[in-house]
Amino acid sequence: MNLPNKLTLLRVILIPVCLLLWALGQPVLAAVVFALAAATDFLDGYIARKNNIITTFGKFADPVADKILVLTAMIFLCADGVLPAWAVCIVAARELMVDGLRLVAVGKGNVIAAGWLGKIKTNLQFACILCGMLLPQGHGVVAVLTVLMAAMTVWSGVNYFLGAKNVFQEDKL
Repeated sequence: MNLPNKLTLLRVILIPVCLLLWALGQPVLAAVVFALAAATDFLDGYIARKNNIITTFGKFADPVADKILVLTAMIFLCADGVLPAWAVCIVAARELMVDGLRLVAVGKGNVIAAGWLGKIKTNLQFACILCGMLLPQGHGVVAVLTVLMAAMTVWSGVNYFLGAKNVFQEDKL
């Protein structure tokens, strides 16, 4: 297993550590672990592209690890009243819809690669979660980031669907 894939697996392993720290009332330590996990998202892709060691496992596992990290942290923050449920629902719905689109596309022989809007969306999600962990509940920065993150989540999702119009063409039997 190459280094980028090990970093992806490390991200998944750090999720329960982050959540345990949050549950134990250690928000700063939880935020540090979350930030480390988020950093592996950048590092694994950078190393894989730089060294030309992109793998099928990595293409699948990296976005799944991101979604598990983000959604799990957001659910915990929502349960504690830090993030609103509507924002978590927007993120979950977008991720399921885009993953469904990608599955249909693969079935038709097309690959829908991650775009820049998706990367911006992921980084806004990371920032929103980190601020939610570190700032007092109800802080204005978290509220603004939540709205920006939700808007970017919707925008990037719509962009995937607009860019994949050919996926919706009827199959000829």
